[in-house]
Amino acid sequence: MKISYNAPAMLAHNALTRNDNRLTESLKRLSSGLKVVEAKDNPAGMAMGKRMNSQLKGLSVATQNSSDAVSAIETADGALSEVHEILQRMNQLAVKASTGTLSDSNRSAVEDEIVQLKKEITRIADTTQFNGETLLNGNFDLRGYTSEANVKVGYYSDQVTAGTYQIKAGLSVTFVNGDIQNPVSDNILEKGTTPPIPAGIIAFPDDATIQASGNKLIITSKKNADFEMTLKITPPPKDANGEVNGTVTIANAIDVDITKIGAMTMQIGSNEGQVLDIRIPTISLEELGLADMSMADIESAWDSIDNIAGAIEYVSSARSRLGAYQNRLEHCISNLDIISENMTAAYSRIMDADMAEEMTEYTTIQVISQASMSMLAQANERPAQVLQLLQ
Repeated sequence: MKISYNAPAMLAHNALTRNDNRLTESLKRLSSGLKVVEAKDNPAGMAMGKRMNSQLKGLSVATQNSSDAVSAIETADGALSEVHEILQRMNQLAVKASTGTLSDSNRSAVEDEIVQLKKEITRIADTTQFNGETLLNGNFDLRGYTSEANVKVGYYSDQVTAGTYQIKAGLSVTFVNGDIQNPVSDNILEKGTTPPIPAGIIAFPDDATIQASGNKLIITSKKNADFEMTLKITPPPKDANGEVNGTVTIANAIDVDITKIGAMTMQIGSNEGQVLDIRIPTISLEELGLADMSMADIESAWDSIDNIAGAIEYVSSARSRLGAYQNRLEHCISNLDIISENMTAAYSRIMDADMAEEMTEYTTIQVISQASMSMLAQANERPAQVLQLLQ
């Protein structure tokens, strides 16, 4: 028996220290609910968990963004629903004004209501907002520009490639009663079959054709049914009879710059590039073809019926597009919820502590620690027993 160095006490102390460290780790996991509290607990698991947690938080915000987009679409569609009702009322008035039993003075009363309805369409387009952003005035439609002041880009489909297209020099269109007369030659288009295509110019499809509608030239392709581009031509001034007749000729080549910019870009995923561009078509009297609509005489009323039918078709197409976006976003939200659910489960398996298992471990360590402390006390008393030998 020795009194200088109490080796059994040192062994008991080391065991107590180790058990105390294990007890501390167990308390840390129990109090936090996490299996990986510090990087040293599981370096690889910590890295994976933090990356997953970042994506989970991103998915949560993406779900909110998608829900906001649905709300914006519902706001726009609600306004367009009212525009539809206005157009239906206009159609009733146009049919009423087209009958011969009404005098021009009667049609003047109809015209008064038409004027107010047109103003209301303009007001709806200018004031329908979501979070301060005006939705129907063209702010969220894809934009395009031309090198000619008398030619505007009215519309182009999503499938039109961004870049510069070209209309050859010498474009000439004839207006009769405000409408461009068909046919318009498609030879003015710089097509893939037209050598040589100028540098920096994207060729129109080989089979691209042009059809006139009102003051618009609509360029389409049979092979690529999704290709569509609309150019608006500024008509000549009204003549002495108040009619729009004449020929518009543009001597220079026209560059048409398709930007593919302007749509409402919604971040619908947690990673870069996971976006949805929402196009909300421009609603205006000019786009609807109603700017010059009149019920002043029976001939004008006849023309108005066709104009209003075109406007109803335009608004219906706009609402159809918005409905397709909304359906897509609702599926997107469901998918985000599923991804978030599964990723949360994976994150939990890495980071969360099994509380029942951890409590069992804590109880075991606590008993062992108490035993270690008791044994340390016994070991510390052993040197005192040597005194009995010295008596």
